[in-house]
Amino acid sequence: MSTSDSSAGNKLPRMRVRELLPNVHFGDWAPGPLNSLTDVPGVLVHTQEILSDDGNVNTGVTSILPRHDWFHQACYAGLFSFNGSGEMTGSHWINETGLLHSPIIITNSFAVGAAYQGIYEYAIKAQKSAAGNVDWFLLPVVAETFDGYLNDLSQFPITPAHIVKGLESVSSERVREGCVGGGTGMICHYFKGGTGSSSRLVEGFDIEGKPKTYTVGALVQANYGKKPHFRISGVPIGRILAREEAEAAELDAEKKRAMESLEREKERKDGSIIVILATDAPLHPTQLQRLAKRATVGLARVGGRGHNPSGDIFLAFSTGNHIQVQSISMERRTVDPFKPTPYSAQVIDDQSINGLFEAAAEATEEAIYNAVCMAETMVGNQGHKIEALPLERVREIMEKFSI
Repeated sequence: MSTSDSSAGNKLPRMRVRELLPNVHFGDWAPGPLNSLTDVPGVLVHTQEILSDDGNVNTGVTSILPRHDWFHQACYAGLFSFNGSGEMTGSHWINETGLLHSPIIITNSFAVGAAYQGIYEYAIKAQKSAAGNVDWFLLPVVAETFDGYLNDLSQFPITPAHIVKGLESVSSERVREGCVGGGTGMICHYFKGGTGSSSRLVEGFDIEGKPKTYTVGALVQANYGKKPHFRISGVPIGRILAREEAEAAELDAEKKRAMESLEREKERKDGSIIVILATDAPLHPTQLQRLAKRATVGLARVGGRGHNPSGDIFLAFSTGNHIQVQSISMERRTVDPFKPTPYSAQVIDDQSINGLFEAAAEATEEAIYNAVCMAETMVGNQGHKIEALPLERVREIMEKFSI
């Protein structure tokens, strides 16, 4: 792999969208201190890249723990599939119970099996019984997008050991962005895509009526879309750049061939986007399904259309309640499965939920911008080259629109 910022229009170093466009309005809700998924208290993330010396392998793994004690303390969760040409394992169980009690791994399409096994290996290291047995229930959550244009999928470089390493290395630091983690080899609106994150703060009240600030965070693995559809704050950046690049390609045969090659590939398989939303607001599973749907609003504002071969799958979870799980196993039983037993949980009043919905849409939109703005030009598998979004030209265009 090679990455660079040396292409025309990329004289500026890579930076997040708020740094690039400080005067642009990115929504009505303020970002958190890190403007990242990890602004949600307790959420932990790690990204790692797997690269080969010959440049053909360019892939990676993004690892997320919903909370430190994810194994015993489940989170309420909800899913939404905007378009289902993709995979998120464990989704049937989340839909059945509304519970997330697994790490979340995001990687490439051909690494789902290794990631699934890796979650089990990580859990066994920490949770096997005193006798060395596995006597518990776990369905790993693994999501994917397709990176076969820049990454040689036939090599299967990701192993369960990478997953264990990632889960053992998670932290509350700001999520790294661009060509990192599962987003290493991804393409977004024909520009280099990848991993991005953002967050929003929403003022509300706690159960006693006292003021409380809730956080909604988003992490995306962006690998979808056509160039002319790409917009920033409503400005048709992609259409302008596509026209300019088409004109330049008429004078450069190599550039024209590269454009045609990418267009053929994207017509065949238009990538995907995975969105993970986290919040500390105490939402129940149906509310979290509704929150996950609002990722579609942010995606649409950037230019996502939900094409037939795109896997656009969104998962939302809440750390606002701690739901006991693993209460029944082969060796222990703390509840009687035939005697209904209640527990207490807080939930947000539906009539007061609009701010959280807006925050989810805004954080998703900005997370995609950050993925594209931070990603660098990459030369990958078979010499395929994907240019980074030209930040200097983007700034010039946005200034002309007085945005």
